[in-house]
Amino acid sequence: MPSRKSEHVSANGGAASIVAEPRSSWFGLGLGLSSHPRGLSALYFTELWERFSYYGMRALLVLFMVAPITEGGLGFATPNAGSIYGTYAMAVYLLALPGGFIADRLLGAKRSVLFGGATIACGHYALAWPSPSTFYLGLALIAIGTGLFKPNISALVGGLYSKDDTRRDAGFSLFYMGINIGAFLAPLVTGFLAQSSMFKGWLAAAGFDPRMSWHWGFAAAGVGMTISMVLFYLNRNELKDPDVAAPESTSSVVRQGILVSVGSLALLAIALLSDVEGFHWLRWLFVVLPLLGIAYGATRQNDPDARRMAAVGVFFIAAMIFWAVFEQAGTTLSLFADALTRNEVLGFSFPSSWFQSANPIFVILLAPIVAALWIKLGKLQPSSPVKFGLGLVFLAGAFLLMVPAATYAADGRVSPLWLLGLYLLFTIGELMLSPVGLSTMTRIAPPRMSGQVLGIWFLATAFGNKLAGDIGGAFTASDPDALALSFLAQAGLVAVAAALMFAIAPTVRRLSEGES
Repeated sequence: MPSRKSEHVSANGGAASIVAEPRSSWFGLGLGLSSHPRGLSALYFTELWERFSYYGMRALLVLFMVAPITEGGLGFATPNAGSIYGTYAMAVYLLALPGGFIADRLLGAKRSVLFGGATIACGHYALAWPSPSTFYLGLALIAIGTGLFKPNISALVGGLYSKDDTRRDAGFSLFYMGINIGAFLAPLVTGFLAQSSMFKGWLAAAGFDPRMSWHWGFAAAGVGMTISMVLFYLNRNELKDPDVAAPESTSSVVRQGILVSVGSLALLAIALLSDVEGFHWLRWLFVVLPLLGIAYGATRQNDPDARRMAAVGVFFIAAMIFWAVFEQAGTTLSLFADALTRNEVLGFSFPSSWFQSANPIFVILLAPIVAALWIKLGKLQPSSPVKFGLGLVFLAGAFLLMVPAATYAADGRVSPLWLLGLYLLFTIGELMLSPVGLSTMTRIAPPRMSGQVLGIWFLATAFGNKLAGDIGGAFTASDPDALALSFLAQAGLVAVAAALMFAIAPTVRRLSEGES
């Protein structure tokens, strides 16, 4: 198809902008997908390597913290490791709120991605240095950098499509598939470096301490992030920043920045305080505050933007519940794989962290099919709220599957097929919710608020991760019956959330359009 340019409305509903169309569909993948904007390829590979760094480190984090000091770990108790993991993972996404503000008001999305990515790389290299102080420094740098990086690269993807472009969900699904290539490769690489006896033997033969193998895995994650930033910088001219707010006075920007920063720190403080005995009730604020926002926005009959933000609140709660269960991949399920699963296939033993590659490989295999389905259905495809409900259904099924797996673990380590079945159902649910959520946020965000709305979207992931860490801290390999009951309770909670989402789907769809 000859190259051409056409007028499109930017993703956040601002003024029309020129968006270049590609010469051909490099994303076709033999599935008959329509062409996508050229800049998607640059963002695809940038996010691929950023996810390599994140999931490569995540696959090791809890295992490193609970490993005995004599084996090069930190020797933390499981509850402490779960709490630290949850707080870190929450901070990673919570800081997307100030990150979105900084992009919208000061730096723009492209520069925010560059600065954020460089900070993430420094964090991974800090983790590569074996010291408790550099461990916490590395986690802090990764959280700060991701706050700048994560919402803004998604905003750049949304800026490639007009609001009514039926390719939008398919484009985000393909983007999602691409980043999962990095997520698939990362645990294989970092897990081999950190856990395999083969690599430890090589280290010993070369005169290095094999107990420090964990830090070689963290260093590999840093290399992945460095590659990500080089690719983004080389391809930055193919991208356009989403519309930013009109110029404001310095005092106004400073005042708003202080409010956003204080608000973010207050949320983090509430989350930390909720871990203290006697303050667990504070976790209910994660649900109550969005509900109050929904009620306020839904009653503003003459304010379409407020009604759209009410819809954002509904998606927020659904996503928070989803991620609270899903993100136990880094806590409960990681420990289940290490302590209760036979980590071998046909006589070949493998590191327990390799199970972290199951979800992304399923995404790679299934995302093109889901994207092709949305393209095929076009305007007949289910609404975003219905897709969210379907995502929750599959997640409930995944944890229901783990109930008998936990029961059988009382008689010894169970087959790896149980976890593979869980990750298959996990993935189908994820593809119904996560890329659709990103697409929906960039579509319904009020004008010049795309970065901040995406920050709110990632705040749901932040709260979900915090809850996942707290739940994972209660893991015990010595009581399979209690573990089975925990899996059953979580499956039931998610199933109830799915039923509610289906029930209110028509209302949420109207709110998304700013209608009464």
